[in-house]
Amino acid sequence: MTTITWTIEWMKTTPTTATPPECVITAGWRCTGTDGQYTGTVYSTASFGQPGDPFTPYADLTQDQVLGWVWANGVDKDATEAAVAGQIEAQINPPVIQPPLPWAA
Repeated sequence: MTTITWTIEWMKTTPTTATPPECVITAGWRCTGTDGQYTGTVYSTASFGQPGDPFTPYADLTQDQVLGWVWANGVDKDATEAAVAGQIEAQINPPVIQPPLPWAA
């Protein structure tokens, strides 16, 4: 059984002197799957426009909230998880193998 984990690895913000201050404009995210000894991962970034109302201060943000923004701004959660599962499946059942040469002793 594959276990999928989404994480936000970093965020870039506007300066503290901007209005609003520390507004997240880009986040780096990773989707990782594990199935026993097999792992797969997809990493990318998502960019965000002006914050909505109500504005959440940087210190009060949660990973779940930022992941919600990631999925709302063009990252297809289901397709990404399927790609990770596909990587794991390809490790478990390789689509191409390299057997020994039949004439090699």
